[in-house]
Amino acid sequence: MLSNRINELKYLNTYYERAGSQIIVMYGTRGIGKHTIITDFLANKPNYYYKARPASEREQLYRWGCELTRADTRDNSISNLPKYPNYDDIFNIIVDSGKFKNVLIIDDFQYIVKNSPSFMQKLVDLAHGQWNTGQVMIILLSSQIGWIENSMVEKIGEHAYELSGFLKIKELSFYELTIKYRGFKLSKGIETYAILGGNPGMWQYFNDQLSTEENICQNILPKHAYLRHHAERIVADELRETGIYNTILAAIAEGHQKLSDLYLHTSFSRAKISVYLKNLMELQLVEKIFSYDAGGKDNSAKGYYRITNHFVHFYFTYLYPNLSDLTRLSPPEFFRTHIAPSFKSYVTNYFKMVCINRLEQWNRNDELPLKFAQSGEWVGKVGTIDIIAKDDEGRTLIGLCNWEKPFMSYEDYEWLLFCAQKAQLQIDYIYLFSADRFDEKLNLEAKVKQNIRLIGANEL
Repeated sequence: MLSNRINELKYLNTYYERAGSQIIVMYGTRGIGKHTIITDFLANKPNYYYKARPASEREQLYRWGCELTRADTRDNSISNLPKYPNYDDIFNIIVDSGKFKNVLIIDDFQYIVKNSPSFMQKLVDLAHGQWNTGQVMIILLSSQIGWIENSMVEKIGEHAYELSGFLKIKELSFYELTIKYRGFKLSKGIETYAILGGNPGMWQYFNDQLSTEENICQNILPKHAYLRHHAERIVADELRETGIYNTILAAIAEGHQKLSDLYLHTSFSRAKISVYLKNLMELQLVEKIFSYDAGGKDNSAKGYYRITNHFVHFYFTYLYPNLSDLTRLSPPEFFRTHIAPSFKSYVTNYFKMVCINRLEQWNRNDELPLKFAQSGEWVGKVGTIDIIAKDDEGRTLIGLCNWEKPFMSYEDYEWLLFCAQKAQLQIDYIYLFSADRFDEKLNLEAKVKQNIRLIGANEL
């Protein structure tokens, strides 16, 4: 188990060890690792797994019954299963009343809930009904984050009170990716993270023996490559009217990140754009970024939108705008023409993310000169401050992240101080991150001033 999944495993085991029956909703995007966690959790536990499908209630029950009939049986009761069983027929077979708690996993359970008014009531009866003498832990799996977080409770009504807990499986960190790809240097690791993000299901498609260019050319750009159309599947998984969503996502990837810019570019009404952006944010494909609330509000920019899913961002930055060439050119030609010229700039924001995550880790471990309670970035009308963090006493740490330049210079440091002045910040500590090195003048400045810390690749 990757270290960040140990907590999820403990969560499930805690509920399993409790007396009585439970119903847990476990959800996360496809490929995020739900089934890996479930497999590890089920070791030495009596269990039954069913994967639902989009179908009518009668068809669902018929297919479920067919699967039970074909399976090796634990008792003879399956031979008496009706051709078109009901939920009681099925649950009586798959859950016994032995001394061990049974685990029932229903994958893609939303397909049943959406078409079966009685399903949740029968599930509650199974877990908490007086007639049930056995203990059962029911795990309802789903990859539809938007439906779980925004529609499920309304759909199941009062049965939501019977749910024991929710477990959302989140993306893994850059640190976890470096464990997976131990052969990667920092630069290749961050480039991979910028493309695939923290979804371990996608990591299997990259080879740590290949360069980033080779991985893209072999595993994303070819017609037969699974990842070539993966972003389209992510968007279409929960959304209708994909044409409108594709338009908005492509516009954001191109740099039209404010509502007014999206309005001018797409010609959709502001109200329409706002509704679709809201849906994209609920699915965690887009987020709205606000400048850190510093004193220099006159010099700060208003909020803007950013694509949060790494691979969706990569797709709409490079593949979607160039679909004709993607079909016409060979993968190496496409890479040289459309990706290589701006790829280093594309990765910059993800390098910032890695630096921020590292700073947050130091903060949790009390390895900073202050314990910050809030953090963010300041986006000015001229210039930005990549990192601002403040503690409860008002002490302020600011940071600058350099990815594109061969080294961070003293002039970069002076520009950071200029931006801090525009933001009207009183600075206590300065953390400078660089993927490569720092110039001699900046190294000397850090030796003279105790509040400046230079962080290179080795510390990341």
